[in-house]
Amino acid sequence: MNYLCIAVIASMFGATFASAADQTWTGKLSDSMCGAKHNTAAEHGGKKMSDRDCTLACVKDHKAKYVFVSGGKVYNVGNQDFGDLQKHAGHTVKLTGGMSGDTITVSKIGMPAKKKI
Repeated sequence: MNYLCIAVIASMFGATFASAADQTWTGKLSDSMCGAKHNTAAEHGGKKMSDRDCTLACVKDHKAKYVFVSGGKVYNVGNQDFGDLQKHAGHTVKLTGGMSGDTITVSKIGMPAKKKI
């Protein structure tokens, strides 16, 4: 009987960890003020900016959070202190991490492979 209980508990833990496995998506790193669309002229006193510069300015000056935009949906980033967020702000990236609800905990960020012509 004890072995059966241990086996059931072990399988429940295994299922929990399997559902939290890392996944990889391609999308854009943005900020919580802009989401999927940057309107730099309206947000930054008429100053035209790149998506990267806008994201960095919103995070620094307006205390916005980094978000990940993929497939038209905006996902929160759970670990805002992840080092490569600032490095890849405003870029289209391949992001790897675990998702819980609409929040991704990032474990890796890289640039997608260039398409061969």
